[in-house]
Amino acid sequence: MSEIEFLKAKCRQIREDVIHTAFAAQKGHLPSAFSVVEILVMLYYKIANIDSTFHDSRDRIILSKGHGCLALYTILADRNFFPKDELIKFCTKEGILGGHPSRKIPGIEVSTGSLGQGPSLGVGMALAMRMNKQLSQIFIIVGDGECNEGSVWEAALSANKHQLENYWIIVDENQYQSYGETSEICPTASLKDKWRSFGFNCLEIDMIHSPYLFLDAVESLKKSKGPKCIITHSIKGLGAKSLEGNLAFHHLRSMSEEFKNQLLEEIKINA
Repeated sequence: MSEIEFLKAKCRQIREDVIHTAFAAQKGHLPSAFSVVEILVMLYYKIANIDSTFHDSRDRIILSKGHGCLALYTILADRNFFPKDELIKFCTKEGILGGHPSRKIPGIEVSTGSLGQGPSLGVGMALAMRMNKQLSQIFIIVGDGECNEGSVWEAALSANKHQLENYWIIVDENQYQSYGETSEICPTASLKDKWRSFGFNCLEIDMIHSPYLFLDAVESLKKSKGPKCIITHSIKGLGAKSLEGNLAFHHLRSMSEEFKNQLLEEIKINA
């Protein structure tokens, strides 16, 4: 099996696990999780130096758009950070997995969910690593809607000021926010131009048609000086036609077995 074939198969598996987890809980942010699956799979299985030992020299991954946590949880379980049976206890009193990532969960660097905080936390971690002469990388995943938060740009200014070469912003530009299209609520126009104007080396990737060019983008940006940014053009619910661009499922509150099976068939077709 080639590297790309492995990653494609893993993305399909993670989407299946996300569906089963949400079905067990009868809740979850499915579309928000689906649009970051490829990003997280490539980071955790190919790019980042990180495993369940959580060694001090590890790379750091911060899912700032914490409502997409179902994708992160299923990957952490698959990589043995915690038992897989925790997934079926998602959002229950008996389990450790809440609706947003918490530091109490093995593999989670910082608690997120209050949008706009991940980039600033990442700046502090990157500065600490520099002081400790560590070479680890920090990858922060934010949403395009999250880029409406002023704290994101305060962090960007700081990262550029300190020329943090180990600092990566990955924007999941899935075109939607909680209750509408980003272009309608607070347009961000060209995010690539914006991040470049803040001093970031920036590339764009079409995650709908050519997601695995993300690997090439990472290799290319590694050679650049200063902080880095990858804009990933995606769509909310990517991989399941019933979810794609459908705001009705942003806050999933119930799922029939029929709809679960329908989603499983859709991701099989799109795999």
